Amino acid sequence: MASKWLTRLGIAHPLIQAPMSGSTTPALVAAVSNAGGLGSLGAGYLEPQAILEQAAQVRSLSDRPFAINLFVLPETFDVDAAAVASARRHLDVLMEREGLAVRTSLPERWAPSFAGQFAALCEAQPAVASFAFDLLTPAQMQQLKRLDITVIGTATTVDEARAWAELGADAISMQGAEAGGHRGSFLHEPEEALIGLFALLPLTVRAVGIPVIAAGGIMDGRGMLAAEVLGAAASQLGTAFLACPECSAAEAWKRDLPLAAEHQVTTVRSFSGRAARGLRNRYVEAMQPFEAALPAYPLTNALTAPLRRAAAAAGRGDLLSEWCGQGAGMVRALPAAELVAVLMAEYAEARKNLSS
Repeated sequence: MASKWLTRLGIAHPLIQAPMSGSTTPALVAAVSNAGGLGSLGAGYLEPQAILEQAAQVRSLSDRPFAINLFVLPETFDVDAAAVASARRHLDVLMEREGLAVRTSLPERWAPSFAGQFAALCEAQPAVASFAFDLLTPAQMQQLKRLDITVIGTATTVDEARAWAELGADAISMQGAEAGGHRGSFLHEPEEALIGLFALLPLTVRAVGIPVIAAGGIMDGRGMLAAEVLGAAASQLGTAFLACPECSAAEAWKRDLPLAAEHQVTTVRSFSGRAARGLRNRYVEAMQPFEAALPAYPLTNALTAPLRRAAAAAGRGDLLSEWCGQGAGMVRALPAAELVAVLMAEYAEARKNLSS
């Protein structure tokens, strides 16, 4: 049963497909939206023109509401040349040892321009825009309001949720410790903000007067209902959609997910320079001694890009950033629309059992 907030947006189910940058495709976004959920395009790594092109592709496949997600980043980054050089040496040694015929290089830009991305998002004018890593400026928030774009802010603590609410966000995506991918923390160190979702939800619902979205470790309809009982207006699922054929995650990554034990999910900085949750694999273990000295995001993320592309091409999941949430082993390799139907059937059955 969708909340009033979702119903006003024209979304039938209390289900949001998480905006997994680098893994979402227009086909996945459209399939989820067509099935009654809210599909989300993870555009954090996309150049502005690519955002416009992929938004147009979503619209060619669906007339339903969808979201675009961006990482809020500065236009310039502090670059410690010595740290970059050291990181490149460690990465190049690793790639040579693992038999990958690529090496690091210095990119023209460390990341796409957020100002450019934001302008493209406004031009694309999706029904919903979501943001992670930091707050928007008041002027940016007002621009989205003028365009009648619903704004979702990502938070990992109650203080962060309050900050988004005070800025004027329409809803908060609360990222519990169980969530896969990059941590959205911006007021606290990520290690201080690894709070279990089911503790975090009621604390946040009590603190803010806007809809709260549950994100982290939810893999089936039972989890969705449990989040609703604790006050969530919707559930955001990412890992659950990683094995869908419409998802662009590497095949080796998809193969590893069903085999993942819960204790293998850990916090990793060595792929991107920013705390993220994923599988502890060969790369993570090899880079652990150097992790603390690696440059901050997005520098390390840009440096590891050739390794990640080569590893995906070689079928080396053990060298990939295999982002996933705590319940990765429950993943199901179903087409996205079929997965939405299964999730909602499970949700309805759990609701029936709860009331009986």
